[in-house]
Amino acid sequence: MDEEWQRLVGRYARLVWAVARSHRLTDQEAADVSQTTWLRLAERRGELKLPHRVQAWLVTTARRESLRALAARRRERCLDLETLGRVAHLDRFRAPDPADLVIQGDRAGRLWRAFARMPLRCRQLLWIAAYAPDLSYVRVGELLGMPVGSIGPTRGRCLAALRRRLVGELGAAG
Repeated sequence: MDEEWQRLVGRYARLVWAVARSHRLTDQEAADVSQTTWLRLAERRGELKLPHRVQAWLVTTARRESLRALAARRRERCLDLETLGRVAHLDRFRAPDPADLVIQGDRAGRLWRAFARMPLRCRQLLWIAAYAPDLSYVRVGELLGMPVGSIGPTRGRCLAALRRRLVGELGAAG
């Protein structure tokens, strides 16, 4: 049984890995998917009714595990260093200063109002840059119907326009 298992793993390990990586998983996520896929096979090996279909079973299982990994990634929320620094210095037993909360809420409101007045293409591009920074320019271009070479310059112009709107709003509020 051990030799048979080694042959099976040797034959299909690259396939399982390729399925995981085709879902744009990190090396660590792909390794987890691969390990889980092989574990599932070991758990169900005696239950497989058609042993000659093990390749299809491995592909299907690896794909499902990859989708689970992607779903788990979406549920995670990374904190930026600035937020992490603020949280680290907070006293756990002290409520935040209400004045600070008002100021933060006001800043956030101004930002979102300025963002909402931006042209649709800028809103879409800045949204992707903020919430999916790991997307390649090729994929962003496909999503937005933009040439790859114009994504960076357009993003720069959109950010500059957003800054001008925010400065303008601050001047009008003061």
